[in-house]
Amino acid sequence: MAVHYEVEDTTAVITLDRPERRNAVDAETAQLLVEAFLRFDKDESLSVAVFTGAHGTFCAGADLKAISEGNMNVLQVEGDFAPMGPSRMRLSKPVIAAIEGHAVAGGLEMALWADMRVAGRTAVFGVYCRRFGVPLIDMGTIRLPRLIGQSRASDMILTGRSVSGDEAVAFGLVNRLVEDGEALTHAKELARHIAQFPQACMRSDRLSMFEQWDNTEAQAIQNEMRRGLAVISSGETVSGATAFSDGKGRHGQRVES
Repeated sequence: MAVHYEVEDTTAVITLDRPERRNAVDAETAQLLVEAFLRFDKDESLSVAVFTGAHGTFCAGADLKAISEGNMNVLQVEGDFAPMGPSRMRLSKPVIAAIEGHAVAGGLEMALWADMRVAGRTAVFGVYCRRFGVPLIDMGTIRLPRLIGQSRASDMILTGRSVSGDEAVAFGLVNRLVEDGEALTHAKELARHIAQFPQACMRSDRLSMFEQWDNTEAQAIQNEMRRGLAVISSGETVSGATAFSDGKGRHGQRVES
């Protein structure tokens, strides 16, 4: 199976496993990824997904060998199904990419799709598809400049050069840089940390953050308030305020649910 799905407590671990293609994604694998992330999003017992690649590589992009043989990934302008699979999907819960080795071309776009990125020190990022006339069509031209700014995004998109883990951190492309081989472990720890927070509030704030890109400032303010009022109405805010009043969670301490 090219995609593995495992559950550890409140975390889903979704792993690309195509060593013969350096975890490149063909049409079938894209479908499997969509199914895996939909399964995660619908499971109320799960809070965070960790997305990674097996055998020391995150993802080398689309499977160019399959494309050269006429087996093209799905190409459609409308809808949530993207060429790499889930990269247009807006899930209700966060995804953390655990990156070792190469995250290039469509693999870079999949890393950009995740909410956060934890990478091994010698991880490599790049728009390698620049070399082959393969366009960024999994929101790479949208997410990359939004994450790291247009000047740095232009550097990557126009040159197709390799970007090291250290440089990726400086760019803001990577959130956590760890020793090689430890990205998955650290990503799981981060997932457990996020899962300990009141989930309705965290998920609402996360979605409001995404939705503001689509809105004017005035619309974004209204949307943020609408979502915030829904969280307050759920009782989660009063519960948290009561815990604070009782002396819990102060000075950075965690509040046990």
